[in-house]
Amino acid sequence: MDMKGRRKMNLLQALQLPSLQDAKVVAGAEGLQKTIRWVSIVDLPDPLSCVSSGDLLLTTGFGLPKKEEQLTELIGEMSKCGLAGLGLAVPEYFTHMPFSVCKAADELRFPIIEIPWEVQFNTVTEEVLSSILAYQYNLQERSEYIHQKLIEIALNAKDLQDIASILGKLIERSVIVQHPEGPILTAYYANPSRSQENQGSNQDLFFFRKEQLEHIPLHSLSKPIQYPAMPDSGLPARLLCPISVDKQLVSLLWIIDDQQSLRNMDLQAIQSASLIMALHISQQRALTSLEFQLGYSFLDSLLESLSHPTPQILHRAGILGYDSEGKYAVGIIVINIPTPLSRESILKRERLAERLKRCMQVLQIPPVFSLMQNQIVFLIPERISAAEIWHSMKDVNISLAVSLLHTFKNARHAYKEVRSLLPYVRYGQFHSYEDLFIPRILMGEIEAHSGFLDKLFGPLRDHKSGDILIHTLLTFASMGFHIQKTSETLKIHPKTLRYRLDRAIALGGYQLDNPETQFHFQLAHHILQAQ
Repeated sequence: MDMKGRRKMNLLQALQLPSLQDAKVVAGAEGLQKTIRWVSIVDLPDPLSCVSSGDLLLTTGFGLPKKEEQLTELIGEMSKCGLAGLGLAVPEYFTHMPFSVCKAADELRFPIIEIPWEVQFNTVTEEVLSSILAYQYNLQERSEYIHQKLIEIALNAKDLQDIASILGKLIERSVIVQHPEGPILTAYYANPSRSQENQGSNQDLFFFRKEQLEHIPLHSLSKPIQYPAMPDSGLPARLLCPISVDKQLVSLLWIIDDQQSLRNMDLQAIQSASLIMALHISQQRALTSLEFQLGYSFLDSLLESLSHPTPQILHRAGILGYDSEGKYAVGIIVINIPTPLSRESILKRERLAERLKRCMQVLQIPPVFSLMQNQIVFLIPERISAAEIWHSMKDVNISLAVSLLHTFKNARHAYKEVRSLLPYVRYGQFHSYEDLFIPRILMGEIEAHSGFLDKLFGPLRDHKSGDILIHTLLTFASMGFHIQKTSETLKIHPKTLRYRLDRAIALGGYQLDNPETQFHFQLAHHILQAQ
């Protein structure tokens, strides 16, 4: 339905009707934008008793005063009572409207129109009222159309962009939805060619300081707030509808105004759309909360169970996007906030969790995590480097600790590993289980001993000759990595020793000429000797 540019009937539009094409505006041309609500034909000496505000008064002039002073006074009273204008039939009783009267009407911006005598007033009345009724009919149709569209977006909108786009098209305005902290959440531009320009400026122009937000009414049914244009800042006139959920401001709905004023139905559409947005945001929050609860329950069952995952847990893992045959590390983000948590600390943790969720979505990791006091626990698939996550999340008030990779079914062991790192974490740093082996071993932590040995010899233990190869490597390390001394100690030929070492290198990927690798094997030898 095309209602573009359609407004109420005014005098300027009425003059385009066939019956008034030969009419002449002799005064008050600046008032031709006045809206016509009705047409009254009155030839009584006191016409004001028969008319109402917004009426176009048609008269032959029979009952009008003939003295210019009295006529001027009557014109002033007509203007004061809000008449849209005066239509005077000429030249039967008045050859023309007196100059002094026209001058007074000009000052009042009160239109006086001279209509040829042969034009029938009933024709003028019929055409004007038909146009007014047509407008009212179109208005009703338009109102119904907007109502139906709003119902559709309430039921079918997938996101805020859908709602903003439909609203913008309905009211023929640019629509911007902004987060209270500043970022633009979504936008619809009535003039697409300027969208890039607008997008670059809106962030700064619409930003509200915290103290300003405190004065915004928080219920979505409040009337839109009008903000005038600020030409010096390049800021257009705009309307603001606050969007709140549970008395908390969640978004700002901006309507960029243009030269034509918004109709009541447009304002109602804006208010309804702001309410729909509030409901949509509330629904999304509920879904997010449900997803979080399911994710928390899933991770809790997976990581803290005393046995291997049940078929039910594995099935849920597949639904959430995990590969039950893959390998995963467990990550824990530790936040520098006091425990037990205050409301402010909880909000800080939620903002960080939302940031982590966006990071995981970008990396195509199932955005599932659990929140425990000042910690966020999540799984990291083998294909993703934990350092990449830290690069996105890095902050002086958090740390990230990550376990070794384990099979999905053994994730509880990975969780145990990463929790053992928590006493050693430092805010603003990334800690991997592997990197903290040596400090923990030197501090005498028994669990670190077994973890270190598992990491070092894990690739060999599943091999049928694994024990022999491990014993050979440990002896090789204890002999200072001398072939001859090691072969004599093991009482085997040097070629046999070289074969075993080559086999161990092939299975474990060791670099035996690397000083760090040599240190690890010597340390393993001392740990086992101490045990």
